[in-house]
Amino acid sequence: MGFPILTVMIALPLVAALACLFAGAKAARWIALAATLANLGLGILLWHCYEIGGAQWQFTEHVALFGRFAWALGIDGIALLLIVLSVFLMPICIAASWEAIEKRVPEYMAAFLLMETLMVGVFAAQDLFLFYIFFEAGLIPMYLIIGIWGGADRIYASYKFFLYTLLGSVLMLIAMLWMVSEAGTTFIPALMAYDFPPEAQTWLFLAFFASFAVKMPMWPVHTWLPDAHVQAPTAGSVILAGVLLKMGGYGFVRFSLPMFPVASAELMWLVMGLSMVAIVVTSLIALVQEDMKKLIAYSSVAHMAFVTIGLFAFNRQGIEGALMVMLGHGLVSGALFLCVGVIYDRMHTREIVRYGGLSNNMPKYAMLFLLFTMASVGLPGTSNFVGEFLSLVGAYQISSWVAFVATTGIITGAAYMLYLYARIAYGAARTPEAAAMPDLSARELAILAPIALAVLWMGVYPESFLAPMRNDVGAVLARLAPTAPESDAKVVIGHPKPAVEAHVEAHH
Repeated sequence: MGFPILTVMIALPLVAALACLFAGAKAARWIALAATLANLGLGILLWHCYEIGGAQWQFTEHVALFGRFAWALGIDGIALLLIVLSVFLMPICIAASWEAIEKRVPEYMAAFLLMETLMVGVFAAQDLFLFYIFFEAGLIPMYLIIGIWGGADRIYASYKFFLYTLLGSVLMLIAMLWMVSEAGTTFIPALMAYDFPPEAQTWLFLAFFASFAVKMPMWPVHTWLPDAHVQAPTAGSVILAGVLLKMGGYGFVRFSLPMFPVASAELMWLVMGLSMVAIVVTSLIALVQEDMKKLIAYSSVAHMAFVTIGLFAFNRQGIEGALMVMLGHGLVSGALFLCVGVIYDRMHTREIVRYGGLSNNMPKYAMLFLLFTMASVGLPGTSNFVGEFLSLVGAYQISSWVAFVATTGIITGAAYMLYLYARIAYGAARTPEAAAMPDLSARELAILAPIALAVLWMGVYPESFLAPMRNDVGAVLARLAPTAPESDAKVVIGHPKPAVEAHVEAHH
Protein backbone atom coordinates (compact mmCIF):
# COMPACT_ATOMS: atom_id res chain seq x y z
CA MET A 1 0.00 0.00 0.00
CA GLY A 2 2.97 2.29 0.38
CA PHE A 3 2.50 3.06 4.07
CA PRO A 4 2.45 0.90 7.22
CA ILE A 5 -1.31 0.83 7.74
CA LEU A 6 -1.24 -1.70 10.60
CA THR A 7 1.31 0.32 12.60
CA VAL A 8 -0.78 3.45 12.01
CA MET A 9 -3.95 1.64 13.21
CA ILE A 10 -2.11 0.59 16.38
CA ALA A 11 -0.46 3.98 17.00
CA LEU A 12 -3.40 6.29 16.25
CA PRO A 13 -5.58 5.35 19.27
CA LEU A 14 -2.49 5.36 21.51
CA VAL A 15 -1.62 8.95 20.53
CA ALA A 16 -5.28 9.95 20.98
CA ALA A 17 -5.31 8.30 24.44
CA LEU A 18 -2.35 10.43 25.51
CA ALA A 19 -4.10 13.54 24.12
CA CYS A 20 -7.25 12.69 26.12
CA LEU A 21 -5.29 12.65 29.38
CA PHE A 22 -4.33 16.31 28.83
CA ALA A 23 -7.82 17.44 27.75
CA GLY A 24 -11.03 18.33 29.53
CA ALA A 25 -14.09 16.07 29.59
CA LYS A 26 -15.79 17.58 26.53
CA ALA A 27 -12.60 17.66 24.44
CA ALA A 28 -11.70 14.09 25.48
CA ARG A 29 -15.05 12.80 24.16
CA TRP A 30 -14.51 14.44 20.78
CA ILE A 31 -10.85 13.34 20.54
CA ALA A 32 -11.86 9.74 21.27
CA LEU A 33 -14.72 9.80 18.76
CA ALA A 34 -12.55 11.36 16.03
CA ALA A 35 -9.71 8.85 16.60
CA THR A 36 -12.02 5.81 16.58
CA LEU A 37 -13.83 7.02 13.44
CA ALA A 38 -10.45 7.59 11.74
CA ASN A 39 -9.41 4.04 12.67
CA LEU A 40 -12.72 2.74 11.33
CA GLY A 41 -11.91 4.49 8.04
CA LEU A 42 -8.50 2.80 7.99
CA GLY A 43 -10.18 -0.54 8.75
CA ILE A 44 -12.53 -0.11 5.77
CA LEU A 45 -9.52 0.79 3.60
CA LEU A 46 -7.72 -2.32 4.88
CA TRP A 47 -10.70 -4.51 3.89
CA HIS A 48 -11.00 -2.80 0.50
CA CYS A 49 -7.30 -3.30 -0.30
CA TYR A 50 -7.12 -6.89 1.01
CA GLU A 51 -6.58 -9.20 -1.95
CA ILE A 52 -8.86 -12.25 -1.66
CA GLY A 53 -7.04 -15.27 -3.05
CA GLY A 54 -3.69 -13.44 -2.88
CA ALA A 55 -0.78 -14.09 -0.52
CA GLN A 56 -1.76 -15.62 2.81
CA TRP A 57 -0.08 -12.81 4.78
CA GLN A 58 -0.67 -9.27 3.56
CA PHE A 59 0.29 -5.74 4.73
CA THR A 60 3.37 -7.28 6.38
CA GLU A 61 5.87 -5.17 8.31
CA HIS A 62 9.08 -6.40 9.94
CA VAL A 63 11.54 -4.39 12.01
CA ALA A 64 14.12 -6.32 14.05
CA LEU A 65 14.36 -4.83 17.55
CA PHE A 66 16.64 -6.88 19.79
CA GLY A 67 17.59 -10.56 19.96
CA ARG A 68 14.84 -12.58 18.34
CA PHE A 69 12.18 -9.98 19.21
CA ALA A 70 10.81 -8.04 16.24
CA TRP A 71 8.04 -5.59 15.41
CA ALA A 72 6.42 -8.03 12.99
CA LEU A 73 2.91 -7.32 11.74
CA GLY A 74 0.73 -8.87 9.03
CA ILE A 75 -2.80 -10.17 8.60
CA ASP A 76 -4.65 -12.98 6.89
CA GLY A 77 -8.39 -13.02 6.19
CA ILE A 78 -9.28 -14.22 9.70
CA ALA A 79 -7.33 -11.41 11.38
CA LEU A 80 -8.74 -8.89 8.88
CA LEU A 81 -12.35 -9.62 9.85
CA LEU A 82 -11.62 -9.45 13.59
CA ILE A 83 -9.76 -6.14 13.21
CA VAL A 84 -12.68 -4.69 11.23
CA LEU A 85 -15.09 -5.91 13.95
CA SER A 86 -12.93 -4.20 16.61
CA VAL A 87 -12.71 -0.82 14.86
CA PHE A 88 -16.42 -0.97 13.94
CA LEU A 89 -17.56 -1.40 17.55
CA MET A 90 -15.18 1.15 19.09
CA PRO A 91 -16.80 4.45 17.91
CA ILE A 92 -20.18 2.95 18.89
CA CYS A 93 -18.79 2.37 22.42
CA ILE A 94 -17.52 5.96 22.63
CA ALA A 95 -20.91 7.31 21.51
CA ALA A 96 -22.72 5.02 23.99
CA SER A 97 -20.60 6.50 26.83
CA TRP A 98 -21.24 10.12 25.78
CA GLU A 99 -23.77 10.90 28.52
CA ALA A 100 -23.58 7.77 30.70
CA ILE A 101 -20.02 8.48 31.93
CA GLU A 102 -19.74 11.68 33.96
CA LYS A 103 -16.75 11.14 36.27
CA ARG A 104 -13.10 11.03 35.15
CA VAL A 105 -14.12 11.23 31.48
CA PRO A 106 -10.59 11.83 30.02
CA GLU A 107 -9.21 8.74 31.79
CA TYR A 108 -12.21 6.65 30.65
CA MET A 109 -11.74 7.65 27.00
CA ALA A 110 -7.98 7.03 27.25
CA ALA A 111 -8.63 3.52 28.63
CA PHE A 112 -10.92 2.69 25.69
CA LEU A 113 -8.44 4.04 23.14
CA LEU A 114 -5.64 2.01 24.74
CA MET A 115 -7.93 -1.03 24.51
CA GLU A 116 -8.36 -0.43 20.77
CA THR A 117 -4.58 -0.27 20.26
CA LEU A 118 -4.11 -3.59 22.05
CA MET A 119 -7.00 -5.35 20.27
CA VAL A 120 -5.69 -4.43 16.82
CA GLY A 121 -2.20 -5.46 17.97
CA VAL A 122 -3.37 -8.93 19.06
CA PHE A 123 -4.85 -9.70 15.64
CA ALA A 124 -2.00 -8.10 13.63
CA ALA A 125 1.03 -9.44 15.55
CA GLN A 126 3.27 -11.94 13.74
CA ASP A 127 5.91 -12.22 16.46
CA LEU A 128 5.05 -14.66 19.27
CA PHE A 129 6.16 -12.40 22.13
CA LEU A 130 4.66 -9.30 20.52
CA PHE A 131 1.35 -11.19 20.43
CA TYR A 132 1.77 -12.13 24.09
CA ILE A 133 2.42 -8.51 25.12
CA PHE A 134 -0.69 -7.25 23.30
CA PHE A 135 -2.77 -10.22 24.53
CA GLU A 136 -1.88 -9.68 28.20
CA ALA A 137 -1.80 -5.88 28.19
CA GLY A 138 -5.46 -5.91 27.13
CA LEU A 139 -6.26 -6.96 30.70
CA ILE A 140 -5.13 -3.62 32.12
CA PRO A 141 -7.57 -1.15 30.49
CA MET A 142 -10.54 -3.53 30.96
CA TYR A 143 -9.55 -4.06 34.61
CA LEU A 144 -9.56 -0.27 35.08
CA ILE A 145 -12.84 0.22 33.17
CA ILE A 146 -14.64 -2.32 35.39
CA GLY A 147 -12.86 -1.30 38.61
CA ILE A 148 -13.34 2.49 38.32
CA TRP A 149 -16.54 2.98 36.30
CA GLY A 150 -18.37 -0.25 37.19
CA GLY A 151 -21.27 -1.03 39.51
CA ALA A 152 -21.49 -1.59 43.27
CA ASP A 153 -19.40 -4.82 43.32
CA ARG A 154 -16.91 -3.58 40.72
CA ILE A 155 -13.77 -4.25 42.82
CA TYR A 156 -14.63 -7.94 43.31
CA ALA A 157 -15.53 -8.36 39.62
CA SER A 158 -12.38 -6.63 38.34
CA TYR A 159 -10.05 -8.68 40.59
CA LYS A 160 -11.79 -11.93 39.57
CA PHE A 161 -11.50 -11.00 35.87
CA PHE A 162 -7.81 -10.12 36.24
CA LEU A 163 -6.76 -13.17 38.28
CA TYR A 164 -8.62 -15.74 36.15
CA THR A 165 -7.19 -14.47 32.87
CA LEU A 166 -3.67 -13.87 34.20
CA LEU A 167 -3.31 -17.34 35.73
CA GLY A 168 -3.98 -19.13 32.44
CA SER A 169 -1.61 -16.87 30.54
CA VAL A 170 1.39 -17.62 32.76
CA LEU A 171 1.28 -21.25 31.57
CA MET A 172 1.04 -20.04 27.97
CA LEU A 173 4.19 -17.92 28.40
CA ILE A 174 6.17 -20.93 29.69
CA ALA A 175 5.02 -22.93 26.64
CA MET A 176 6.01 -20.09 24.31
CA LEU A 177 9.56 -19.97 25.75
CA TRP A 178 9.97 -23.71 25.16
CA MET A 179 8.58 -23.43 21.61
CA VAL A 180 11.05 -20.69 20.69
CA SER A 181 14.00 -22.67 22.04
CA GLU A 182 12.79 -25.76 20.13
CA ALA A 183 11.93 -24.11 16.79
CA GLY A 184 14.56 -21.34 16.89
CA THR A 185 12.13 -18.61 15.78
CA THR A 186 9.45 -16.32 17.20
CA PHE A 187 7.81 -15.78 13.78
CA ILE A 188 4.21 -17.03 14.02
CA PRO A 189 3.80 -18.13 10.34
CA ALA A 190 7.00 -20.21 10.67
CA LEU A 191 5.76 -21.76 13.93
CA MET A 192 2.42 -22.63 12.27
CA ALA A 193 4.34 -24.79 9.79
CA TYR A 194 6.76 -26.31 12.34
CA ASP A 195 6.22 -29.91 13.45
CA PHE A 196 6.67 -30.04 17.22
CA PRO A 197 7.40 -33.49 18.75
CA PRO A 198 4.06 -35.32 19.31
CA GLU A 199 4.89 -36.07 22.96
CA ALA A 200 5.47 -32.33 23.62
CA GLN A 201 2.37 -31.20 21.74
CA THR A 202 -0.03 -32.39 24.46
CA TRP A 203 1.67 -30.26 27.13
CA LEU A 204 1.92 -27.26 24.80
CA PHE A 205 -1.74 -27.61 23.83
CA LEU A 206 -2.84 -27.75 27.48
CA ALA A 207 -0.73 -24.69 28.37
CA PHE A 208 -2.31 -22.64 25.57
CA PHE A 209 -5.72 -24.15 26.34
CA ALA A 210 -5.48 -22.83 29.93
CA SER A 211 -5.26 -19.28 28.58
CA PHE A 212 -7.70 -19.46 25.66
CA ALA A 213 -10.36 -21.44 27.58
CA VAL A 214 -10.53 -18.73 30.25
CA LYS A 215 -10.65 -16.00 27.61
CA MET A 216 -13.48 -17.64 25.61
CA PRO A 217 -14.73 -18.37 28.36
CA MET A 218 -15.34 -22.14 28.44
CA TRP A 219 -17.18 -24.02 31.17
CA PRO A 220 -16.17 -24.36 34.06
CA VAL A 221 -13.76 -21.36 34.00
CA HIS A 222 -16.56 -19.01 32.86
CA THR A 223 -17.69 -17.69 36.24
CA TRP A 224 -15.74 -14.42 35.94
CA LEU A 225 -17.79 -13.37 32.89
CA PRO A 226 -21.28 -12.79 34.41
CA ASP A 227 -19.71 -10.80 37.27
CA ALA A 228 -17.61 -8.72 34.88
CA HIS A 229 -20.57 -8.01 32.59
CA VAL A 230 -22.96 -7.06 35.37
CA GLN A 231 -20.49 -4.63 36.96
CA ALA A 232 -18.96 -3.16 33.79
CA PRO A 233 -20.38 0.03 32.26
CA THR A 234 -22.44 -0.55 29.09
CA ALA A 235 -19.59 0.16 26.65
CA GLY A 236 -17.27 -2.09 28.69
CA SER A 237 -19.73 -4.97 28.30
CA VAL A 238 -19.98 -4.30 24.55
CA ILE A 239 -16.23 -4.51 23.98
CA LEU A 240 -15.81 -7.43 26.39
CA ALA A 241 -18.47 -9.52 24.63
CA GLY A 242 -17.81 -8.10 21.15
CA VAL A 243 -14.03 -8.49 20.89
CA LEU A 244 -12.20 -9.70 24.02
CA LEU A 245 -13.98 -13.08 24.13
CA LYS A 246 -13.03 -13.57 20.47
CA MET A 247 -9.34 -13.54 21.36
CA GLY A 248 -9.73 -17.05 22.79
CA GLY A 249 -11.26 -18.35 19.55
CA TYR A 250 -8.60 -16.54 17.52
CA GLY A 251 -5.93 -18.18 19.69
CA PHE A 252 -7.33 -21.66 19.00
CA VAL A 253 -7.41 -21.18 15.22
CA ARG A 254 -4.05 -19.36 15.06
CA PHE A 255 -2.01 -21.44 17.55
CA SER A 256 -3.60 -24.59 18.99
CA LEU A 257 -4.96 -26.17 15.78
CA PRO A 258 -2.14 -25.50 13.26
CA MET A 259 0.79 -25.74 15.71
CA PHE A 260 -0.35 -28.78 17.73
CA PRO A 261 -2.49 -30.85 15.32
CA VAL A 262 -1.71 -34.21 16.97
CA ALA A 263 -2.67 -32.97 20.42
CA SER A 264 -5.73 -31.19 19.00
CA ALA A 265 -7.01 -34.50 17.61
CA GLU A 266 -6.22 -36.40 20.83
CA LEU A 267 -7.88 -33.81 23.10
CA MET A 268 -10.77 -32.99 20.76
CA TRP A 269 -13.23 -34.86 22.98
CA LEU A 270 -12.19 -32.85 26.03
CA VAL A 271 -13.09 -29.64 24.15
CA MET A 272 -16.29 -31.15 22.73
CA GLY A 273 -17.36 -32.45 26.15
CA LEU A 274 -16.82 -29.10 27.91
CA SER A 275 -18.60 -27.30 25.07
CA MET A 276 -21.66 -29.59 25.25
CA VAL A 277 -21.90 -29.11 29.02
CA ALA A 278 -21.56 -25.34 28.56
CA ILE A 279 -24.39 -25.18 26.02
CA VAL A 280 -26.83 -27.13 28.20
CA VAL A 281 -25.90 -25.75 31.63
CA THR A 282 -25.45 -22.05 30.83
CA SER A 283 -28.62 -21.99 28.68
CA LEU A 284 -30.64 -23.34 31.62
CA ILE A 285 -28.98 -20.84 33.99
CA ALA A 286 -29.82 -18.00 31.58
CA LEU A 287 -33.46 -19.08 31.59
CA VAL A 288 -33.90 -18.27 35.31
CA GLN A 289 -32.01 -14.94 35.45
CA GLU A 290 -33.79 -11.82 36.68
CA ASP A 291 -30.97 -9.44 35.71
CA MET A 292 -30.90 -8.60 31.97
CA LYS A 293 -27.12 -8.28 31.77
CA LYS A 294 -26.54 -11.57 33.58
CA LEU A 295 -28.93 -13.35 31.20
CA ILE A 296 -27.07 -12.03 28.14
CA ALA A 297 -23.71 -12.88 29.77
CA TYR A 298 -24.72 -16.53 30.29
CA SER A 299 -26.04 -16.64 26.72
CA SER A 300 -22.55 -15.52 25.58
CA VAL A 301 -20.97 -18.58 27.24
CA ALA A 302 -23.45 -20.83 25.40
CA HIS A 303 -22.82 -19.10 22.06
CA MET A 304 -19.05 -19.28 22.43
CA ALA A 305 -19.39 -23.05 22.97
CA PHE A 306 -20.62 -23.21 19.35
CA VAL A 307 -17.26 -21.65 18.40
CA THR A 308 -15.21 -24.35 20.14
CA ILE A 309 -17.43 -27.13 18.73
CA GLY A 310 -17.00 -25.74 15.20
CA LEU A 311 -13.25 -25.23 15.50
CA PHE A 312 -12.65 -28.78 16.75
CA ALA A 313 -14.89 -30.41 14.15
CA PHE A 314 -11.77 -30.62 11.91
CA ASN A 315 -13.66 -29.68 8.72
CA ARG A 316 -14.30 -26.57 6.65
CA GLN A 317 -17.95 -26.09 7.58
CA GLY A 318 -17.14 -26.29 11.30
CA ILE A 319 -14.21 -23.85 11.28
CA GLU A 320 -15.86 -21.33 8.94
CA GLY A 321 -19.04 -21.60 11.01
CA ALA A 322 -17.10 -20.99 14.23
CA LEU A 323 -15.50 -17.86 12.78
CA MET A 324 -18.89 -16.61 11.56
CA VAL A 325 -20.35 -17.20 15.05
CA MET A 326 -17.50 -15.12 16.48
CA LEU A 327 -18.30 -12.22 14.14
CA GLY A 328 -22.08 -12.53 14.47
CA HIS A 329 -21.98 -12.86 18.25
CA GLY A 330 -19.66 -9.86 18.45
CA LEU A 331 -22.30 -7.73 16.75
CA VAL A 332 -25.43 -9.18 18.36
CA SER A 333 -24.24 -9.45 21.98
CA GLY A 334 -22.78 -5.95 21.75
CA ALA A 335 -26.13 -4.66 20.45
CA LEU A 336 -28.06 -6.46 23.21
CA PHE A 337 -25.86 -4.89 25.89
CA LEU A 338 -26.42 -1.49 24.26
CA CYS A 339 -30.19 -2.11 24.36
CA VAL A 340 -29.94 -2.89 28.08
CA GLY A 341 -27.86 0.27 28.54
CA VAL A 342 -30.50 2.41 26.83
CA ILE A 343 -33.22 1.54 29.35
CA TYR A 344 -30.77 1.35 32.27
CA ASP A 345 -29.83 5.01 31.63
CA ARG A 346 -33.52 5.90 32.01
CA MET A 347 -34.52 3.80 35.06
CA HIS A 348 -31.17 2.74 36.62
CA THR A 349 -32.22 -0.86 37.13
CA ARG A 350 -31.56 -4.07 35.19
CA GLU A 351 -34.28 -6.11 36.90
CA ILE A 352 -36.59 -7.57 34.25
CA VAL A 353 -39.65 -7.39 36.55
CA ARG A 354 -39.45 -3.58 36.66
CA TYR A 355 -40.18 -3.21 32.96
CA GLY A 356 -42.99 -4.30 30.62
CA GLY A 357 -45.06 -2.81 27.81
CA LEU A 358 -42.14 -0.92 26.25
CA SER A 359 -43.51 -1.54 22.74
CA ASN A 360 -46.27 0.96 23.62
CA ASN A 361 -44.12 3.96 24.53
CA MET A 362 -40.80 2.95 22.88
CA PRO A 363 -41.76 1.41 19.49
CA LYS A 364 -38.39 2.13 17.76
CA TYR A 365 -36.53 0.59 20.67
CA ALA A 366 -38.84 -2.44 20.74
CA MET A 367 -38.35 -3.00 17.00
CA LEU A 368 -34.55 -2.91 17.15
CA PHE A 369 -34.45 -5.01 20.33
CA LEU A 370 -36.65 -7.58 18.56
CA LEU A 371 -34.24 -7.71 15.60
CA PHE A 372 -31.27 -8.37 17.90
CA THR A 373 -33.26 -10.90 19.93
CA MET A 374 -34.12 -12.81 16.74
CA ALA A 375 -30.50 -12.60 15.59
CA SER A 376 -29.38 -14.05 18.93
CA VAL A 377 -31.89 -16.89 18.49
CA GLY A 378 -30.43 -17.57 15.02
CA LEU A 379 -33.31 -16.52 12.76
CA PRO A 380 -32.53 -17.12 9.05
CA GLY A 381 -31.56 -13.83 7.43
CA THR A 382 -29.59 -12.65 10.47
CA SER A 383 -25.89 -12.96 11.28
CA ASN A 384 -25.96 -15.78 13.86
CA PHE A 385 -27.95 -18.18 11.67
CA VAL A 386 -25.13 -18.60 9.16
CA GLY A 387 -22.46 -19.36 11.76
CA GLU A 388 -24.58 -21.65 13.93
CA PHE A 389 -25.88 -23.59 10.92
CA LEU A 390 -22.36 -24.15 9.55
CA SER A 391 -21.06 -25.09 13.02
CA LEU A 392 -23.81 -27.69 13.40
CA VAL A 393 -23.16 -29.09 9.91
CA GLY A 394 -19.47 -29.35 10.79
CA ALA A 395 -20.25 -30.93 14.18
CA TYR A 396 -22.61 -33.47 12.57
CA GLN A 397 -19.86 -34.62 10.21
CA ILE A 398 -17.66 -35.52 13.19
CA SER A 399 -20.31 -36.65 15.71
CA SER A 400 -24.07 -36.77 15.42
CA TRP A 401 -24.36 -36.74 19.24
CA VAL A 402 -22.41 -33.48 19.55
CA ALA A 403 -24.67 -31.94 16.90
CA PHE A 404 -27.76 -33.18 18.76
CA VAL A 405 -26.69 -31.69 22.11
CA ALA A 406 -25.62 -28.42 20.45
CA THR A 407 -29.02 -28.14 18.78
CA THR A 408 -30.71 -28.17 22.19
CA GLY A 409 -28.79 -24.94 22.86
CA ILE A 410 -30.55 -23.25 19.95
CA ILE A 411 -33.94 -24.34 21.33
CA THR A 412 -33.20 -23.16 24.89
CA GLY A 413 -31.62 -20.01 23.41
CA ALA A 414 -34.91 -19.19 21.74
CA ALA A 415 -36.69 -19.86 25.06
CA TYR A 416 -34.68 -17.49 27.25
CA MET A 417 -34.34 -14.69 24.66
CA LEU A 418 -38.04 -14.67 23.70
CA TYR A 419 -39.03 -14.94 27.38
CA LEU A 420 -36.82 -11.89 28.10
CA TYR A 421 -38.31 -9.92 25.21
CA ALA A 422 -41.91 -10.80 26.11
CA ARG A 423 -41.44 -9.60 29.70
CA ILE A 424 -39.81 -6.32 28.65
CA ALA A 425 -41.72 -5.28 25.54
CA TYR A 426 -45.22 -6.77 25.82
CA GLY A 427 -48.13 -6.53 28.24
CA ALA A 428 -48.81 -3.61 30.53
CA ALA A 429 -46.04 -1.50 32.08
CA ARG A 430 -45.33 -2.80 35.57
CA THR A 431 -44.15 0.57 36.93
CA PRO A 432 -45.13 4.19 36.14
CA GLU A 433 -41.47 4.93 35.33
CA ALA A 434 -41.44 2.24 32.62
CA ALA A 435 -44.66 3.62 31.10
CA ALA A 436 -43.20 7.14 30.98
CA MET A 437 -39.84 6.33 29.35
CA PRO A 438 -39.17 8.22 26.08
CA ASP A 439 -38.23 6.39 22.87
CA LEU A 440 -34.73 6.29 21.37
CA SER A 441 -32.97 9.63 20.95
CA ALA A 442 -31.18 10.47 17.69
CA ARG A 443 -27.82 9.53 19.30
CA GLU A 444 -29.12 6.15 20.49
CA LEU A 445 -30.65 5.45 17.08
CA ALA A 446 -27.32 6.32 15.42
CA ILE A 447 -25.57 3.85 17.76
CA LEU A 448 -27.91 0.88 17.14
CA ALA A 449 -28.75 1.34 13.44
CA PRO A 450 -25.25 0.50 12.04
CA ILE A 451 -25.17 -2.76 14.04
CA ALA A 452 -28.67 -3.64 12.79
CA LEU A 453 -27.54 -3.14 9.19
CA ALA A 454 -24.39 -5.23 9.76
CA VAL A 455 -26.46 -8.05 11.35
CA LEU A 456 -28.77 -8.15 8.31
CA TRP A 457 -25.84 -7.88 5.86
CA MET A 458 -24.13 -10.89 7.44
CA GLY A 459 -27.37 -12.87 7.34
CA VAL A 460 -28.38 -12.01 3.77
CA TYR A 461 -24.95 -12.03 2.08
CA PRO A 462 -22.49 -14.05 4.21
CA GLU A 463 -20.17 -14.61 1.24
CA SER A 464 -18.58 -11.17 1.77
CA PHE A 465 -17.37 -12.47 5.17
CA LEU A 466 -16.66 -16.07 4.15
CA ALA A 467 -14.55 -15.18 1.08
CA PRO A 468 -11.62 -13.49 2.91
CA MET A 469 -11.22 -16.38 5.38
CA ARG A 470 -11.62 -19.29 2.90
CA ASN A 471 -7.96 -19.79 1.94
CA ASP A 472 -6.78 -19.36 5.55
CA VAL A 473 -9.24 -21.97 6.79
CA GLY A 474 -7.89 -24.22 4.04
CA ALA A 475 -4.34 -23.71 5.36
CA VAL A 476 -5.44 -24.74 8.87
CA LEU A 477 -7.25 -27.80 7.45
CA ALA A 478 -4.12 -28.83 5.55
CA ARG A 479 -2.24 -28.95 8.87
CA LEU A 480 -5.07 -30.93 10.51
CA ALA A 481 -5.67 -33.40 7.66
CA PRO A 482 -3.14 -36.10 8.71
CA THR A 483 -4.55 -36.28 12.24
CA ALA A 484 -8.29 -35.71 11.62
CA PRO A 485 -10.32 -38.23 13.67
CA GLU A 486 -12.87 -40.67 12.30
CA SER A 487 -16.50 -39.59 12.11
CA ASP A 488 -19.49 -41.51 13.50
CA ALA A 489 -21.91 -39.71 11.16
CA LYS A 490 -23.00 -41.40 7.93
CA VAL A 491 -22.50 -38.30 5.82
CA VAL A 492 -19.85 -37.08 3.40
CA ILE A 493 -20.24 -33.51 2.18
CA GLY A 494 -20.06 -33.15 -1.59
CA HIS A 495 -19.81 -36.77 -2.73
CA PRO A 496 -22.25 -39.67 -2.26
CA LYS A 497 -20.79 -42.82 -0.70
CA PRO A 498 -20.26 -45.87 -2.98
CA ALA A 499 -23.12 -47.77 -1.30
CA VAL A 500 -25.49 -44.89 -2.05
CA GLU A 501 -24.34 -44.78 -5.69
CA ALA A 502 -24.87 -48.55 -6.02
CA HIS A 503 -28.35 -48.26 -4.53
CA VAL A 504 -29.26 -45.45 -6.95
CA GLU A 505 -27.98 -47.47 -9.94
CA ALA A 506 -29.92 -50.58 -8.80
CA HIS A 507 -33.07 -48.50 -8.42
CA HIS A 508 -32.71 -47.16 -11.97
